[in-house]
Amino acid sequence: MTPNPLPDTGEDRYLVPGLVRGLKALQCFTPETPNLGLSEIAAKLGVTRSAAFRTVYTLSQMGCLLHDARANSYALGPGVLRLGYGYLATRETVELAQPELERLRDRTGWSAHMGVMDGTSVLYVLRVPARNADTSIVHVGSRLPVQTTTMGRVFLADMTDAELTDLFRRDRLQGGRLSAGGLDAWLAHARQGRGAAAIVHAGDFEAGIASAAAPLRDMTGRVAAAINITAPMTDGRIAGLDGGARAELVESARRISVLLGWSG
Repeated sequence: MTPNPLPDTGEDRYLVPGLVRGLKALQCFTPETPNLGLSEIAAKLGVTRSAAFRTVYTLSQMGCLLHDARANSYALGPGVLRLGYGYLATRETVELAQPELERLRDRTGWSAHMGVMDGTSVLYVLRVPARNADTSIVHVGSRLPVQTTTMGRVFLADMTDAELTDLFRRDRLQGGRLSAGGLDAWLAHARQGRGAAAIVHAGDFEAGIASAAAPLRDMTGRVAAAINITAPMTDGRIAGLDGGARAELVESARRISVLLGWSG
């Protein structure tokens, strides 16, 4: 079986040929062909043994391939699992969080979301809209600047000053969505949120929408994801941000965190 086709590097000058070749080499290994020799890999890639060796050697050093010296063959290594861990962990977190967010939505009447940190943005990976109305324009797959949402502020509050400074500098290189307020302002902002069970804000990214967010912690105690609830500021339930709705949010976050291995 040949590897799944990847783009021809000749069609796009931004593609890195060596990286494409490495990914194709990994795709050579299938349930039908779990072990391959160097010549077999070279043949599947359509390159010389010398060219294939450099790719295979690099993948072996990264732990993505294991070399069996006796059989003079290669097999996929644990490094491949590490490459997919972030994706799989997010999928697992979504599956664990979905029923909890549905219960949170039903108990509060508010829309609920889950997001993960993606560079200097929050990536929305789960959305449970309120039953009576769609109170948010944000959908699964949306990416919002980390400082404009309550979930983003949860992530900022989990960072050390050094981590936040590094994020600030990277953001300036990418267009400065964070840098408008100045580093000192964002350090102060993050410090205010540290230790808070939930962060509440109204009308920042979406005018007329109030939101509260809480962290989801993994077994290390770090914030792996965040959940929030949103509702119109004109809704009579808005006082719930400091009462019942906030308490339900914090409890839902605690239950999901326990499922993720947190014991705090």
